[in-house]
Amino acid sequence: MKIQIIFRRVYSAFSQLYCTKCSFKLAHISIIQSRRLTLFGHIMRMDDNADAKRILLASPPAGWRRQLGRPRITWLSTVQQDLKQHHLTLPEAADLDQNRPLWRMMSTYGATQL
Repeated sequence: MKIQIIFRRVYSAFSQLYCTKCSFKLAHISIIQSRRLTLFGHIMRMDDNADAKRILLASPPAGWRRQLGRPRITWLSTVQQDLKQHHLTLPEAADLDQNRPLWRMMSTYGATQL
C-alpha cells in the first residue's frame, strides 16, 4: 500500500513537471513561428528588385541537387507550414502582408494561439 502511494506521488510530480515543460516548449515554438512570419512579411513587402526577396523567391536551376547530408526542408517550406496553420497559401500571404497592421496582428497574435 505504501509503495502505491509513493509511486502515485512520484508520478503526479513527474506529470506536472512534464506538462510544465510541454507548455514551456509550446511557448518557445509560438515565439519562433511569430518571428518567422514577421520576417517573411518584411521580406515580401520589399521592392521586387531587393536581393533578399529575389533570393527567397528564386528557384534552383534545372538539374540542381542538394549535397548529401543537407536538409531538404527550406526556410520557405517552413513558412508555408506556418501559414497552413492560419489556412493561408503563399500567394494569399503575399497579398495579405501588404497590409502591415493586419499582418503584424496575424503574425503576432495568431501564431501564439496554437
